[in-house]
Amino acid sequence: MTKTEFEPAIPSRPVYGVLTPGVGSAHLFVADGEGAGAVCDVLTAAPALKSSAHVIYIPGVNGYDQTSALQALGVAQFHRAPSFAAALPRLTKVLADGHMGMQIYAAGTEGLMAQVAACAQAAGLPYEAVQMEHRGSLARRVQCVHCKGITENVTLDPFVCSHCGLSLFVRDHFSRRLAAFQGVNIDAEDPGLVPAAVERFK
Repeated sequence: MTKTEFEPAIPSRPVYGVLTPGVGSAHLFVADGEGAGAVCDVLTAAPALKSSAHVIYIPGVNGYDQTSALQALGVAQFHRAPSFAAALPRLTKVLADGHMGMQIYAAGTEGLMAQVAACAQAAGLPYEAVQMEHRGSLARRVQCVHCKGITENVTLDPFVCSHCGLSLFVRDHFSRRLAAFQGVNIDAEDPGLVPAAVERFK
């Protein structure tokens, strides 16, 4: 099981494990922020993987950056990106060029892991093909069910949609297709009656 303790949630909420070295000719690691620690743990436990490892790393939005530690591992390929959007072209190409047996690992925030899994599915791989380990922030990637806009790194509940401005209640329902939790208008029946925001996802 993951080292992160989550509150009980509904069945659609993903369950994460701990990354373990897989058997394959290529090993793709994608991590953000504190997820670098999980990558380091795997490659330190199984140093033979380094010669076929491709690591894509995005520093955390909180400023957490383990680029130096990852570079020190001496993997075959290392790429640092400022955001997931910037890393996406490389990730998409690596998945498209991958051969049977390529192992895929994702570590860090839920938003990062979900987007990696969605990319793998778009490349024709099953969701289960991606090993995932949560590390670091519990901030959520949330889709407004009304305007369909996605807001990254949501820590407050309720919060204001960055696209349409509605006050949204963050549900535990998670969409694998969208790689996001769902946000629903909290004052639809009583406009203006919005409870104080609470930091639920640190």
